[in-house]
Parts: sequence; structure tokens; C-alpha cells
Amino acid sequence: MFDIIVIGGGAAGMTAALYARRNGKSVLVLEGESLGGQIATSPRLENFPSIKEISGEAFADNLFEQIVDLGAEVEIEKAVSIEKRADKSFLVRTEYNEYAAKSVIIAAGVKHKHLKTKHDREDLVGKGVYYCAVCDGPFYKGREVAVVGDANSALQYALLLSGYCKKVYMYTLFDKFFGDESLVKALRAKDNIEVRPNTSVVDFIGEEELTAIEYTDKDGNLCRQEIPAVFVAIGQVPDNAAFANVADLDDAGYIAADESCRTKTEGLFVAGDCRTKAVRQVSTAVSDGAIAATNASLYLESL
Repeated sequence: MFDIIVIGGGAAGMTAALYARRNGKSVLVLEGESLGGQIATSPRLENFPSIKEISGEAFADNLFEQIVDLGAEVEIEKAVSIEKRADKSFLVRTEYNEYAAKSVIIAAGVKHKHLKTKHDREDLVGKGVYYCAVCDGPFYKGREVAVVGDANSALQYALLLSGYCKKVYMYTLFDKFFGDESLVKALRAKDNIEVRPNTSVVDFIGEEELTAIEYTDKDGNLCRQEIPAVFVAIGQVPDNAAFANVADLDDAGYIAADESCRTKTEGLFVAGDCRTKAVRQVSTAVSDGAIAATNASLYLESL
């Protein structure tokens, strides 16, 4: 039995593991997809204290090495349920195994929000429709591509793609951006980025691969653009349904918890983007991880 199981290997989860190990607790980190979470796909991290600039991948790698060196165990398995047993311990089931712990920290993060289109072309995801420019952008070197979104992730995607793509078309719902001014300024300086404001992408076109997108312009006219790839960055959504039996979820699916990171179930904590909070940034995820692990450690001492 572990002292603490951390569900999620992003910035919040790995920080929780870091603090738990420094408190002398045995720790298992369960990550269902890839370590690092959302930040690992970011081309640049420039707003973390004391670090002027670092790639999201390097940041995540450093954090992973840190927790492993401290003795945290890591398994690439997706947690599918949590059960609190009569002896106050927790049973965490994954797709392959069962693990027991005295306390659990949910740091499951969020997933990319998918763009709902007229014909629900989810079959084109990975075939011209993408949600990670860092992962898939290089396949379109020297070609024209499109980006959908108007906040920091979309701005970063457009800037990254402009470095090796012939041209980047950026579709935004409004006539302004909702990201950092430094990113907006950098984007405005790029000759090969064309912003198309007051537009709404309504459909993806193609048989086996994307060949075009359809969108409405500011006057409501239906337009079409031939394009081999579109990168969507319109926000994230939580994936907490599996934990609804032990934690309250709000209307959007986030786990209800305040800055103490405690849930309604004693011994169960939550950290990072998957909980109810006003600001979702790497710095706040790291803060949550530290708080959740500290409070989990204090809870274990009280048993």
C-alpha cells in the first residue's frame, strides 16, 4: 500500500509527488497518456518565476527526473475509478491493475476541447485536423495551414507554425485576442500570419484527409478555404466523470474544491486544472500540487 497515489502526471501531479516524497511519503503517480500534461506540448514557457524561457517539454522532463530521483514510482496507466474502503484506505483501479493507498490526489488535468462542426467530422482528427501544433505541425513544413482560436495557446500555435509553414491563417470569433500582449505583438509582426476575425469555422471537408474548411464571415456568408491542416486551440475540458462518486463536480465537470485542495471525501485531494478555480496556469498548478501534497501528508499524520 502506498501512502499517496497521485492521479495525473502533469505539473500539478508531479509537484504533488515532489512534495509528498520530500515529506517522506511513498508515492505512486498514475498517468493515462503522456507525462507532462498540457504544458509538455507548449513550445515556450515564459511566465514561470525564475525561468526566463524554457520549452514545455524540457520543463516537464526536468520535473519528471526530479521526482524519480526522489523515489516516486510512475506507471503509465489511466485511473478509471476510486473507492474509499471501510478501513479508510483508497482503492484506485486502472485499465490494467488495482492499487491501494492511504490518500489520493487527483491531478487529472484537462483535455483539448474539440471543435463541434456541422457534420461532426471527428474522423478527420489526426488526418488534417489537430489539437497540438507542437506534435503535428512539422508535417506541414512549407505548406499553408490554419489555426482556430484567439487565446494564448492559439497565439503560440500560430507563431510556432509561422516559423516553418508558408502561411498561417488564423480564424477568430471576435476582432480581438484574449492572450498575452507580448504574444499578440509578436504575431502582428509576422508577415506570413493572416488573421481572419469575426469568423466561425463550421465544418471540415475531406474524404480520407482534410482538404478544406468551411466558415462563416462577419456578414454570415458561408465561405470555403482549401487547406491541408487546421490546428484547433479553443480551450480545455475536464475529464472527471470517473471520480464523481467521491468528489462533487460543478456544472462544467470540474472537481469542487477551494484553495485547500480538499474534496468532500476525507483523505482525497485535488490539484491543478481539473478543480474549480479562476486561474489555470502552470504556476497555479504547481501551487495546487504543493498544497494538496502538504495537506495529504498532514492527513496521514492524523490517522
